[in-house]
Amino acid sequence: MWPFALLIALPLIEISLFVTIGSAIGLGATLLIILATAMGGMALIRAQGGTSRMREFQTKGDPLSPLAHKAMLVAAGILLILPGFLTDTLGLLLMLPPVRKLVIRRIAAKVRIKRPRPAEAAIDGEFIDLESEKVTHRPPSAWTRH
Repeated sequence: MWPFALLIALPLIEISLFVTIGSAIGLGATLLIILATAMGGMALIRAQGGTSRMREFQTKGDPLSPLAHKAMLVAAGILLILPGFLTDTLGLLLMLPPVRKLVIRRIAAKVRIKRPRPAEAAIDGEFIDLESEKVTHRPPSAWTRH
């Protein structure tokens, strides 16, 4: 139920912030800030893509940590692209490394890793024991000749 409430509340909050901040700083400055943060968000996302730096992934620590930080930076870029002061503020906060670490820890605490139980190796098929029976209807293959 809370995602639906967030879906309804977010535009209302953004509109009220547009009206409040827009009346304080003016229409031109409001539009300039929104366009600048959107362009910054696109640049941030573009900087995270492309060729990845392999030395980040070859550290002795957790290999998922650099990926998680990159994912958080992409999320920050998406929030910056969305028009609004609340999403811009959240996007700017996600750009701060301590905030990213906190968010990653909170998400990691809720993730449960389920490892599958090792299954017995069972191969379904038919076979002919060549040692116990002389098979005369097939010529010997290169695999069975010694």
